[in-house]
Amino acid sequence: MVFPERFSNLPEYAFPRLRALLDHHIPGGDVIPMSIGEPKHAFPDFVGDVMASAMGGFAKYPPNDGSPELREAIAAWIARRYGATLDPDRNILPLNGTREGLFNAALALSPEAKNGQKPAILIPNPFYQCYAVAALAAGAEPVFLPTRAETDFLPDFAAIPEDVLARTTIVYLCSPSNPQGAVADRDYWRRLLHLAEQHDFIIFADECYSEIYRDDPPPGILELADNLDRVIAFHSLSKRSNLPGLRSGFAAGGAGPIAEMKQLRNYTGAPLPLPVQAVSAAVWADEAHVRANRALYREKYAAADAILGDLPGYQSPRAGFFVWLDVGDGEAAALRIWTKTGVRVLPGQYLSRAADGGDPGAAFIRIALVAEIDDLSRGLRAIRTCL
Repeated sequence: MVFPERFSNLPEYAFPRLRALLDHHIPGGDVIPMSIGEPKHAFPDFVGDVMASAMGGFAKYPPNDGSPELREAIAAWIARRYGATLDPDRNILPLNGTREGLFNAALALSPEAKNGQKPAILIPNPFYQCYAVAALAAGAEPVFLPTRAETDFLPDFAAIPEDVLARTTIVYLCSPSNPQGAVADRDYWRRLLHLAEQHDFIIFADECYSEIYRDDPPPGILELADNLDRVIAFHSLSKRSNLPGLRSGFAAGGAGPIAEMKQLRNYTGAPLPLPVQAVSAAVWADEAHVRANRALYREKYAAADAILGDLPGYQSPRAGFFVWLDVGDGEAAALRIWTKTGVRVLPGQYLSRAADGGDPGAAFIRIALVAEIDDLSRGLRAIRTCL
């Protein structure tokens, strides 16, 4: 049997790879999962009632573009959060989780060629693995941009050669970033927006961690873009509202790109069931649970600072819910931590690629700050002792 070559060089996905590394070893203590970024805080207590009241919607095909009520709730949230006025009908597309959008947007919006050359899609390195697969599926070359401490764990777009920019169609940027918790400030976004205008590409702003932060709200691309056709912002209820199983998010941007995404989705998408849309609209309208959620993460930041703060290589996270810790050799450290303590962390190289200049994830482990505070503190102390 013959299979396509375009995905033939994909490494094994991070979590099967982690199981292969750890699972044939006996854990060195009670198991504490700190490898997967699955929120554990309570989701809003009104979700069950809203879902129950909307159950009749399971008997209907849901609208592919989302219900008017959901699109209006999203537009209202964007206006409150970013001060941007978007048309619910033309600028917003509800998604079945943002992974769907991050993947399909590349198929819908990256042309087959640019300036007579194979298109390039720029990806921060380390990165959410969906980005690279989307680039390959769209027939583009994924170009991995290292994110290191000396560039505040964000890509240095000024260092990209002109010939690469000339064929760039899409730039993925996650802010706050996974795994480092780095935040692109307003000047950084403005420079990238200027580059997009100069070189005619679209920015895919993955902002799924935007509501989990330590101090000031991270700026978003929608508040800064003069030309919405240059941007698509992706948001989710998974992290903001502790609803990863709801599979609900949205894309927002220029009317032209959103129309192209809608057209592709007419043929390939899986719209959200109407009861899920009803819940999503109610959750986007409520901020009280988001503030409570953020307070819990701030407590976890403080625990990480107190327990790991004086370790060499420790960077206190500004946002998101991961610690990105330099341990010299992430894979060896993850195995040692597992066999000595039972704490499960993720080697950084499982989220990155070796490229020119080496592998920017190889020295790191990613620690997810999602467990209850007592378990989290116990796991962090075990990591510290082992290291």
